[in-house]
Amino acid sequence: MADVNNLIQQAQNAQAQGNNSKALDYFHQALLQHPDEVSLQATCGNLCVQLGKYEEAAGHFRRILLFNKSPEVRNALCYALQALGNEADNSQQYALAEACFEEALSHQPNHAGYWYNLGNAQRELGKLTAAVTSFQQSIQADPNNADAYNNLGNVQRELGQLDVAINHYRQALKLNPNLHHALAHLIHQKQHVCEWQSTENEDLAQQIQTARALVCSTPAAQISPFAFLAMPSTTAEEQKQCANHYVAQNYQQLIQLRDSLSFSHQTKNKQKLHIAYLSADFRLHPLAFLITSLIEHHDRSRVEVSAYSYGASDDTDTRKRLIKAFDHFTDIRMLNDVDAASQINQDQVDILIDLTGYTQSSRTGIVALRPAAIHISWLGFPGTMGSYQGQSLFDYIIADETTAPRAEDFTEQVMYLPCYQPNSPRDMAAESSKASHQLPNDSFIFCSFNQTFKITPAIFAIWMRLLKAEPASVLWLLDCNQWAKSNLQKEATHADIDPSRLIFAPRVTAAEHIERQRHADLFIDTLPYNAHTTASDALWAGLPVLTYQGDTFAASVAASILKQAKLPDLICSSLAEYEEKALHYATHPDDLVAIKKQLNDTIKTSNLFNSEKFARLLETQYHEAWQRFTANTPQEN
Repeated sequence: MADVNNLIQQAQNAQAQGNNSKALDYFHQALLQHPDEVSLQATCGNLCVQLGKYEEAAGHFRRILLFNKSPEVRNALCYALQALGNEADNSQQYALAEACFEEALSHQPNHAGYWYNLGNAQRELGKLTAAVTSFQQSIQADPNNADAYNNLGNVQRELGQLDVAINHYRQALKLNPNLHHALAHLIHQKQHVCEWQSTENEDLAQQIQTARALVCSTPAAQISPFAFLAMPSTTAEEQKQCANHYVAQNYQQLIQLRDSLSFSHQTKNKQKLHIAYLSADFRLHPLAFLITSLIEHHDRSRVEVSAYSYGASDDTDTRKRLIKAFDHFTDIRMLNDVDAASQINQDQVDILIDLTGYTQSSRTGIVALRPAAIHISWLGFPGTMGSYQGQSLFDYIIADETTAPRAEDFTEQVMYLPCYQPNSPRDMAAESSKASHQLPNDSFIFCSFNQTFKITPAIFAIWMRLLKAEPASVLWLLDCNQWAKSNLQKEATHADIDPSRLIFAPRVTAAEHIERQRHADLFIDTLPYNAHTTASDALWAGLPVLTYQGDTFAASVAASILKQAKLPDLICSSLAEYEEKALHYATHPDDLVAIKKQLNDTIKTSNLFNSEKFARLLETQYHEAWQRFTANTPQEN
């Protein structure tokens, strides 16, 4: 066995030559002979830190603590744990990150940064209540950390505590007015609770103008593309800029990493393509009402169909039916983006279709790594996903001539269908009475079951004028949250409308929700974010949908659906026409009866709900995209 002193001398010589890795090997050999030598443990720990071997460094410092519990040793251990925790967070190993910061806090319990990082890891793990506590502890240790207030707001938003979330976004902006993502969160949550009234310090319309200006002038401003879609007056060009900035801010490193992964794709001509759908929402969710029948009707002689799911199972019949519909169903929830992309590539997926986009639980980072030959954005996000350095994140977006009349609004190539939205037949509950929904029997019932963030002051003002012009009418809305209900009632009072004429529908099962819409007379849509799945729900129930077609994808979806349902007369080209038609139908019920009869006679056999025909059209598009890909790719030998 080599002499310890000789090993140490060789280690020091290696250090002098700048070879810390070789030096560490010699020190390790020395430690094998003297494992209780604290100075050797410290030397190894410090060398491991220099070499970025933080987990190993932490092990050395833990062993020193058995003999020496000085603050210096605790600080060294915490430094290694923090670095290891940050690495784990960056590689989406959130359980490891959580463990690292919990251990660091056991040594430094008042460290604001450790509490903050622990909260971030816990949020990613779905431990929302614990994350709230961690962010609160971080703020207690450092009351001036704007990011902690913002992230606390994010968790409280996800817990449904919208009022306190809004207050924490405000506090974040008070501490740091340039925390632009907090501004976007604040705007979006104020839209959710319909908080429109200006105060001395805050004006929603001005905040939206500020966000728009930031998108145009400040590429580093982190403005959520989804929140931006719902902000009134945003243009398609601004939405594209917002998406481009978001790609650069969030996926630059993954885009650079993908070249080193060297994913390859089989390019030989195929009669049968392997297509895969990527989503967090293979469960009781509006997505299921759109795609389930389509997946079941895919022609297995033309395509092999996989699902990659990263959302938690709700164990419902809806999820079980979806799992059965796919040829392969793979849960990638526990895989980070690199491992998930590697799995998709190993499974030789030809075309990967992302159904989530920039909505909640997005895993767009998987697509940034380009695991398949072709990548398509569809359904989840009604807009372009953006590009980086001129290269689109996705190859295609599925749309139609109504939702995407201008190809220049998209970084992707538009894959056109007659109507971009597929639909599955809906279940409908047993017939109910108007009284069971607190609806009057003798009133005209305007209805809008869109989420409250889609209701704008301009649209609501029209609705109030309709109620005033037709005294024998009520407005039936979805009861999304208690704050929106209260604020909308206040807005009605300000418009000189009895707030009792606003009737709020509670959350019920999907089948009950479809059935109850038969009691309404006219669905009046929102702008700039239309009813999407909600519009198809209404039509299936036999409820006419009146919409105003705007200039963006999100503002044109209901028009696309109505064209497919052969109801173009319900599409308006201005808010004035929208208001005029809504009042006309309320005061000329015979005209509306004729539309309802047409709708009930044709909707269930219309192309809007013809999943088999939709599947054939979609498969043709998939194969044509594959032919274009192989024509431009060198063929394998």
